Amino acid sequence: MSIGIYLVFIICFIVITGIRIVQQYQTGVVFQLGKYSRTLKPGLNLIIPLVETAMIIDMRVMTIDIPKQLAITKDNVPVTINGVVYFQVIDAQSAVIKVQNYLYAVSQYAQGALRDVVGGISFDDLLSERKKIGDDIEVIIQKQAANWGLNVSAIKILDVDVPKELKEMMSRQASAEREKRATITKAEGDRLASVNLAAAAKIMAESPGAMQLRTLQTIDGLGPSASNTVILGVPIDILESFRGLTAKLTEKN
Repeated sequence: MSIGIYLVFIICFIVITGIRIVQQYQTGVVFQLGKYSRTLKPGLNLIIPLVETAMIIDMRVMTIDIPKQLAITKDNVPVTINGVVYFQVIDAQSAVIKVQNYLYAVSQYAQGALRDVVGGISFDDLLSERKKIGDDIEVIIQKQAANWGLNVSAIKILDVDVPKELKEMMSRQASAEREKRATITKAEGDRLASVNLAAAAKIMAESPGAMQLRTLQTIDGLGPSASNTVILGVPIDILESFRGLTAKLTEKN
């Protein structure tokens, strides 16, 4: 009787210690006496205690930070840059067997790839083409990550920091560029104004009454204020006409 109880106890112990519950987003890799045996699917699974061991792997998309890295651009500008890597395990067996710690491996590989890519581009390209830089780093990492059973889905560049002196130079350059555009715009406006004035002067020269009409419009625009004093300069040709008319009237009388 006692032997049966011990046997039942041993069986219950084996069953309880051999139960492995794998979540929907996980995969279990089973080793039997140190050798790969099988892969556990999500749900309730059993392994043989003391003979088999199981490593549970998260199959969801994971993110790891690329710490701030000091890099030198192609045109010898020192920058401090960081980013983030998005990846997931697609082959749990390879992720466990082929690399000791795939999280640490991806982080270190991403840091090296980041410095290599930044070192091959100019500072202006670094500021304007962040997406392309991330894509280039992704291609480099993916070549190695595929051997580890990983898939790198995206690399994002977060911050690009430059020395204080360079920031001040960039600020002065931007200010000078804005002043340059303002000067060009003003010069273009002056040119258009002079063209319009020349055209107006030509029209007035061709139409004898145009200047008088413009003069009357100007006077009318002064308003009825008593403080306005208007002095009209009568053209000489009009005075000559009045003189000729006065002389004819005198002769007739």
